Amino acid sequence: MSEANQPKIFQMIITRQGRPDSPSYQQTFNVSYKPNMNVISALMAIRRHPVTAEGKQTSAPQWEMNCLEEVCGACSMVINGRPRQACTALIDKLKKPIRLEPMKTFPIVRDLIVDRSRMFNALKRVKAWIPIDGTYDLGPGPRMAESKRQWAYELSKCMTCGCCLEACPNISSKSDFIGPAPLSQVRLFNAHPTGAMNKAERLKTIMGEGGIEGCGNSQNCVQVCPKEIPLTMSIAALNRDTVLQSFKNFFGSDYL
Repeated sequence: MSEANQPKIFQMIITRQGRPDSPSYQQTFNVSYKPNMNVISALMAIRRHPVTAEGKQTSAPQWEMNCLEEVCGACSMVINGRPRQACTALIDKLKKPIRLEPMKTFPIVRDLIVDRSRMFNALKRVKAWIPIDGTYDLGPGPRMAESKRQWAYELSKCMTCGCCLEACPNISSKSDFIGPAPLSQVRLFNAHPTGAMNKAERLKTIMGEGGIEGCGNSQNCVQVCPKEIPLTMSIAALNRDTVLQSFKNFFGSDYL
């Protein structure tokens, strides 16, 4: 085979960890390049032939994936120092060697898999849903103004990938800040005509410990959000809402 016809090789350096309580280490793999490859397809190639660049047989790296079209948020990881989705990270557009690390905001499960329970528990805290009793047909719901529906739709694109929490400097193992994604969902469900029934309850939650006061306005979350959700705009709007809610709580009036 001539040199021109030989397959191109690129390297991936993967930070690995066998168990949550074991030390991390790095392994380098040589991957044969194919057109239109993404990080997921490169990881699949390594899984089929888990041999390091030094020729040592090893276990296949572990990661999460599901939809492969940037909808589920499962394949979040740190790629070349930036939290993002592996399914839309194209090899052609990445600096080589490609470095893969797990997100550090969340506890490690194994290799690139992390436990995102912190984020999901925060969504439970703020009741990021619209509670409707019963399963019977309630008929059509109240209508929303088109101007409100448009920006609410942007907030609804959140896929709980965790990238914004990973990029936020105010979130760590020593912090109880719930993070940008849950706060943005508070704004989304408070804007809904039916969800507004629980608006005061949600605002009370984020006015408490670990709530909106934990935001330092670094705006890192907006820069890494795969869906370009206006997270800082939501937090700014919630700042206004919580101030108004504090006056309502003080004066005991729902008419302020």
